[in-house]
Amino acid sequence: MDRLVERLVPDELWELFRRVVPPTVVHRPQGGGRRRAGDREVLAAIVFVATSGCTWRQLPPVFGACWQTVYKRFARWSRERVWARLYRVILDELGARGQLDWSRCAIDSVSIRALKGHLTGPNPTDRGKKGSKIHLICDRTGLPISLAISGANLHDSQALEPLVRGIPPIRSRRGPRRRRPAKLHGDKGYDYDHLRRWLRERGIVPRIARRGVESSQRLGSHRWVVERTMSWLAGCRRLHRRYERKAEHFLAFAGISAALICLRRLVRADAQNRSAS
Repeated sequence: MDRLVERLVPDELWELFRRVVPPTVVHRPQGGGRRRAGDREVLAAIVFVATSGCTWRQLPPVFGACWQTVYKRFARWSRERVWARLYRVILDELGARGQLDWSRCAIDSVSIRALKGHLTGPNPTDRGKKGSKIHLICDRTGLPISLAISGANLHDSQALEPLVRGIPPIRSRRGPRRRRPAKLHGDKGYDYDHLRRWLRERGIVPRIARRGVESSQRLGSHRWVVERTMSWLAGCRRLHRRYERKAEHFLAFAGISAALICLRRLVRADAQNRSAS
């Protein structure tokens, strides 16, 4: 069991998670009771659910905690925005190591079939069936730097401004924190003059495909990066279909997936630095 926990939650992830998780005080004046499951074991169980796509009830008992305990801890950490803080801490570490490329960023979205819950809507690309969208901005290398969810019927253009505003101030190797890319690439769904003006007012050069000018068969030499990032998100099998009734739980799984993507890059960068030294 220990090796499984260490594989799902390596030391690098555990050290970052300890910086953002609030302490849990267990007070039993009467004494007795079962031993509280450790945060690392519960985090490993949550990562297992996210990556395998299994339901909470199908969670194997090898993590030393029943599925009710794991779900309650997941719900509490989602309310306390632990996953968002973990995601931001990893982005800060990447920025401090110079692993984020702000020269070109790309924006896109992906629709997911949803069974129920808040922030769902009829999907115009799936015969009006209920669904949700994941909106994403990634840097030039494909690392996600801003994430949001909405109903599947929300037009992509309406998510651009909230996504750009949602980029957190991220540390850089030199100078102040940064939160604005130099250029932003998007497909024809963002082809609106008011969006181009809004980006230019903030010092961002829009690189958005124009309807009737660029062929729909060509994704573009820079926009393909965000499509690859969407496929990385699909590595979190819990995002293949939305089962969560609460939007904050669905957003939590999306944040966990994005954090794992960034963590892999962080671990690889640390390994390269150690080998170079």
